[in-house]
Amino acid sequence: MSSAAPSVPEWLQQRLKRCDGAVPFATYMEWALHDPEHGAYGSGRLSLGPKGDFATSPSLGPDFAALLAPQIAAWLEPLPGPLSLVETGPGEGTLALQLARELAAGWPDLAQRCELVLVEPNPGMAERQRSLLDDAPLPVRWCSFGELAQAPVRGVVLAHEVLDALAVERITSDGERWCRQLVRLDASADAPPRLLLEPGEPLSPDLLALLEPLQLAEPGPQRPSGFTTELHNGMAPWLEQAGAALEQGWLLVIDYALEAWRYYAPSRSDGTLMAYRQQRAYGDPLLDPGQCDLTAHLCIEQLEIAARTTGWEPIGQCRQGEALLALGLAQRLHGLQEGATPAQLPQLLARREALLRLVDPHALGDFRWLAFSRGDPRAAPGLPAFLSPPP
Repeated sequence: MSSAAPSVPEWLQQRLKRCDGAVPFATYMEWALHDPEHGAYGSGRLSLGPKGDFATSPSLGPDFAALLAPQIAAWLEPLPGPLSLVETGPGEGTLALQLARELAAGWPDLAQRCELVLVEPNPGMAERQRSLLDDAPLPVRWCSFGELAQAPVRGVVLAHEVLDALAVERITSDGERWCRQLVRLDASADAPPRLLLEPGEPLSPDLLALLEPLQLAEPGPQRPSGFTTELHNGMAPWLEQAGAALEQGWLLVIDYALEAWRYYAPSRSDGTLMAYRQQRAYGDPLLDPGQCDLTAHLCIEQLEIAARTTGWEPIGQCRQGEALLALGLAQRLHGLQEGATPAQLPQLLARREALLRLVDPHALGDFRWLAFSRGDPRAAPGLPAFLSPPP
């Protein structure tokens, strides 16, 4: 059991009291991130970028989109008819706008067949995206996966730092079995209210089923009492909804992810869950609920199993550093040095620093790019460029 936040917001106290004082961690995470009024994303409170709560690859400048665009175009061009570039959880809308500009400039004929579709469940974030994308060079619409499923599209679904924000079940070992972790309100009369993490009931059969393919249905002696980790039980429903929205095309997931042997390693005794706020990372998920980002790494095997069971075919995966080098990052770095004037030097140095951050193996370069296909496999143009050897 661990204590955390020095204060508990009134809205959260009232909700927990209505739930007999405790809820599964997944419920708490869903409230803290996606509640329309109080959630960090739902309210639009979080700010992305170098001056915001945390930086993303697109927030460092347009080079990330410029490197990604040829891969998107290569996937789109063989498909017939009207096409859609669907971005889920598009943050500020920066990557969507940058990719639209790249497609319009580099592939104008293709761009005439394309639209941008933004799947954003949080009203606060959607409002900011509408402002940014007001002058996008492609048609733009906002809708849900459910609405898209009424008339499925052809194209590419892009999930950049999305799946790690799905609410996860935290599970903890009691030495013999896995138990669901709860968030409990401690509201004793002689102290201010506080939140506690504590073990709850044993895992249900449906949650245990997610661990069985990984041979982790029991914690075993290497994961003694108190060992805590995460289960992404929301991935399969998300993939099923995304698949229903796409008649034919590709899904690209870009996120922090680990192989199962690393994810559930005995040495990783407190899982992967982290909180981010104002460019600071900390391990306490109960601090400032509704004010910070909560994120948990993906387990690659769990994602691939969930993909296959929902109709997606895994194509391959690699680290972001490898992907961007395969797409020409080294050549882009070299090109910065050609024909530069002294006046341009500060801007070019800033771009160089941003490009290096994208492939830094201790930071953004450790993101995983995971590709999946759906629909007629005969239309697939072979191995994605980002999985090829660097030029």
